[in-house]
Amino acid sequence: MTETLELGEVVIELTRKAVKNIHLSVHPPLGSVRLVVPADTRPEVARAYVISKLGWIRERQAEFAGQSRELPRQFVSRESHYLWGKQYLLVVEYQQAKPSVSLDHRRITLRVRPGSSRTIRGTVMHQWHKACLHQAIPLLIAKWEPRLGVRVAGYFLQRMKTKWGSCNPRAGNIRLNTELVKKPKDLLEYVVVHEMMHLLEPTHNERFISLMNQHYPAWREARAELNELPLGS
Repeated sequence: MTETLELGEVVIELTRKAVKNIHLSVHPPLGSVRLVVPADTRPEVARAYVISKLGWIRERQAEFAGQSRELPRQFVSRESHYLWGKQYLLVVEYQQAKPSVSLDHRRITLRVRPGSSRTIRGTVMHQWHKACLHQAIPLLIAKWEPRLGVRVAGYFLQRMKTKWGSCNPRAGNIRLNTELVKKPKDLLEYVVVHEMMHLLEPTHNERFISLMNQHYPAWREARAELNELPLGS
């Protein structure tokens, strides 16, 4: 059950779930606020909790507002593009052949048919990004499954505007933002571990934090670095 709670200029998405503790979060890129509360929480209790955290909410929103944002890409030659945290120069070649993308140490070469629109060029690049992620993610899952003692039933890739990943503990699935292909691989690993950890603890409570501290001690630094990098347009 989702409700909306407004406190001045701050709008909070309030969700009631079968949880024990209240959880408040602020999400990039726009600083959207979400509050998850136990199903029987009284409205005045939820409101009072948010009021007590307004300073923290505004700080987080200011951080996101101050982040640099990538300009919309046109997918034309001499444009800069990122892969695994490294900047490359895009070269677009037009030829009568199946669209493809290749990489060398300085350039990403996008090959498309003559007359291909920006949308088509962008779609070819997006499919290539997904292929790069499909090469990296299964290795990370295989690495962390025995360490955490969990089993990932499946993973999905999706463009997301407000989060880097999500987890469905009941189904055993994780979902990852395709924008992660542009970030350093260690940050992709952090997000994968974070979402896999939700198979052990669905909420961001003290147990979750303790598990992250135990298995991935540098998670706070990784989270801070990820949120400081340019956001997708």
